[in-house]
Amino acid sequence: MREGARETLPIALGIASWGLVAGVAMAKSGMGVPLALLMSLVTYAGSAQIAALPLIAADAPVWVVWGTTLCVSLRFMAFSFHFRPFFRHLPLGRRIGISFLMGDTNFAVFARRFPETQALPGVAYTDYFLGSAIVSFGFWQVAISTGILLGSGIPASWGLGFAGVMALLALTCTQLRTPSSWAAAVVAACAAVAAYALPMKLNVVVAIAAAVAVGVLGERVAALRGRASR
Repeated sequence: MREGARETLPIALGIASWGLVAGVAMAKSGMGVPLALLMSLVTYAGSAQIAALPLIAADAPVWVVWGTTLCVSLRFMAFSFHFRPFFRHLPLGRRIGISFLMGDTNFAVFARRFPETQALPGVAYTDYFLGSAIVSFGFWQVAISTGILLGSGIPASWGLGFAGVMALLALTCTQLRTPSSWAAAVVAACAAVAAYALPMKLNVVVAIAAAVAVGVLGERVAALRGRASR
């Protein structure tokens, strides 16, 4: 658990920056401090909160809000496939708790530490995850609560949004270790920009689908080349 916490601390500044951005956005949405604080506690997903805010402010139908946040949060389904071999033996209640604490940053840290696809005996995967998740969750809640409480007094000139995006981008780049992963990332970025005009943040879904297709194709090509060289 200490190892997970220690390896997550270097990116805590990026977590705090993004949390502060989300908190300021919530403070300026007109939602009100009590409701914004409640939302930050029960909805541990900054991108989903940011996507839902303008829809809530515009009095959009509930199904539109749900559909938009679902599309934005589909990446967690992909994350869960990596976590499954390590946590599938746990009771359902504990797996639900782990799923709530799952985020972009602790997934990236976990995947970097345990890139294998099968659990090894004697390795405390759950403890490592919890150490990382507690640091991520703690920094996030403190930052987003600060943004909510002090958001009206933070000027836009500080450029917090840009800082948060750059922190997440740097974290993403640390996971790109093969030509196929780089190709998937470039294709995803291009697809997200090209499909930006789609409603309900569907450009995120398009980018995910394109990245998965390119990544799978790249891995298969590499495997075929490896077999041919033998």
